Amino acid sequence: MQNTDDIFEEIVVAPDERLKTECAPIEEITPEVRELAERMLRDMYATEGCGLAAPQVGELVQMVVIDVDYTDKKRNPYVLINPEIVVADGEEREFPEGCLSFPGITVRVTRPTHVIVRARNLDGDLMQYEAENNLMAVCLQHEIDHLHGITMVDHLRPLKRAAKMHEYQDALAAGAKPGETDFE
Repeated sequence: MQNTDDIFEEIVVAPDERLKTECAPIEEITPEVRELAERMLRDMYATEGCGLAAPQVGELVQMVVIDVDYTDKKRNPYVLINPEIVVADGEEREFPEGCLSFPGITVRVTRPTHVIVRARNLDGDLMQYEAENNLMAVCLQHEIDHLHGITMVDHLRPLKRAAKMHEYQDALAAGAKPGETDFE
């Protein structure tokens, strides 16, 4: 069993350039792709996250894992390969977001409240996911942003972004680890 400190080491944290990189589509679901999905789910649960994108573990491919309602006894993970937002509409809403790649801070991001996403699952089936006005809608958009080199702080205006990055550097210096946030 992998220890939690090793998992913290696997999580890519800002300002790593891999977090600003456009990820490549996955052409074929291979044993390596399945292994990456398992690793990402393990890392997400170990750090108590609700989503994780492949670049956050150093892999520049289009895969995200999400589980917004897991408990100690129940897990309901989604593995999305080559996810694409096909609809993002509804009222815009501000929501506090944390990110495993920005330990120690929370950012208030405004996003559409309704989203429809198409992606392949690990069986290669084309799936459609729809979420509205909930954590799943936010998580889908947040994780898919990662695949296009966009992080939560990129949604902020320049002065607010600079202030949040300063707060982030302070949190890192104080020893913040992936999964730790300053949720209000």
